[in-house]
Amino acid sequence: MMPLINYIFIAAFIILIWVNTNVIIVKNIKLGVHMKKVLFICHGNICRSTMAEFVMKDIVKKRGLENDFYIESAATHTDALGSDTYPATKEKLRENDISFEKRAARQIRKADYENFDYLIGMDEANRRNIKKAMGGDPDGKISLLLDHTEHPREISDPWYTRDFDTTYNEITEGTNAFLDKIIKTL
Repeated sequence: MMPLINYIFIAAFIILIWVNTNVIIVKNIKLGVHMKKVLFICHGNICRSTMAEFVMKDIVKKRGLENDFYIESAATHTDALGSDTYPATKEKLRENDISFEKRAARQIRKADYENFDYLIGMDEANRRNIKKAMGGDPDGKISLLLDHTEHPREISDPWYTRDFDTTYNEITEGTNAFLDKIIKTL
């Protein structure tokens, strides 16, 4: 016969599995099947993609659509993994009354292709690296943010240009145009 302590450990283990399973189920219900899942991607995930993430979250909230979208950002490279949003990006967001939260840069994963409806890069190097990491783009999920505007082009990297004003304006233009296209499909 097993000691009582063994039964307690077994019961605790079963409860732990049950709780974790239900957390996963609740998370999937919360995200919803109808919810549009968007991943913004740039080289390091500290300037452009984070700016796009927070600008897009702000826009969907102002339009009352925050329950229809799940928005994240990621990097194609490992340069800044674990780093928070770049200070100049935070300053630009503050100037425009856009809230943001502390975060850690992460790299794209192959599973992102299945988990997101849209993988949106900022420049052609991003697009190439995203396609390479995903093993192609059979479902047509990969685009550049400004592909969704009337004047498709790349968003230059403010890490090098130091021009966060232009980056903010282009990201605002792109996220609004992208959202307008998506709203038509909701």
